[in-house]
Amino acid sequence: MADIMKKIKNRLRLIVQFVFTALTNGYVQGFAKGKIFQGKAKFVCVPGLNCYSCPGAVGSCPVGALQSSLSSREHKFSFYISGFLILVGALLGRFVCGWLCPFGLVQDLLYKIPFFRKLKKLPGDRFLKFLKYVILAVFVILLPLFAVDAFGLGETWFCKYICPSGTLGAGVPLAVLNEGIRNAIGWLYAWKVAILVAVILLSILVYRPFCRYLCPLGAFYGLFNKISLYRYRVDEKKCTSCGACQKACKIDIKTFKDPNSMECIRCGDCIKACPHNAIKKNSDKS
Repeated sequence: MADIMKKIKNRLRLIVQFVFTALTNGYVQGFAKGKIFQGKAKFVCVPGLNCYSCPGAVGSCPVGALQSSLSSREHKFSFYISGFLILVGALLGRFVCGWLCPFGLVQDLLYKIPFFRKLKKLPGDRFLKFLKYVILAVFVILLPLFAVDAFGLGETWFCKYICPSGTLGAGVPLAVLNEGIRNAIGWLYAWKVAILVAVILLSILVYRPFCRYLCPLGAFYGLFNKISLYRYRVDEKKCTSCGACQKACKIDIKTFKDPNSMECIRCGDCIKACPHNAIKKNSDKS
């Protein structure tokens, strides 16, 4: 029994990821019929990326919902969506990325594929990591808000032109299952598939490239990492700055110096690796 509990504890994050992905994408009939679920639950946002058009999705992606609101002629601001994002960020920060995002799970599984050489980061990482903030500002907020047609309607720019999660969860399954969509495939679909393939290949080589360099939702939640209710702290009396936490961190964060980095997805590897038990969650009293 002790061995079983230990295995569950060691794989707890992976278990939570699978369960949450199944719960938020559990509309089996959608995949069977190639149709999108349109029940009342679709009006509710889930914390992570979860494409509205995915056949199995029972909830909405907050990034897609935000763009839809900003690009609307009648509703340029949604208190619900904005409040939801702020609340989740204030409570959890990028814990959502590490534990609750389906596309985060996809990248985690891809990184487990053996490769002769894994990289800690891509060349130019110090600059590339700011790209997601540019995407958040430009593609998620500014373009949907101001790039409108003659009728005052904008587009969901990030979802339409970039998001590989939507391509994987919605674009590819619908193209396979729905003949009408298959017949309408053009250059945009090819472009989105190319982005998806690039992210998949990079995910085998480097840990979570989409989360690190492209995801606007991760960028938003990262702004809350230092103040969120769920955060890390380092016991300076125990910490020796040995660097074991940084070595264990797949994103190469110096946790002993910056335990609440905006890049941290709260996977907990640094806590497990610390030989002095110096890294704690904010909720821990000891």
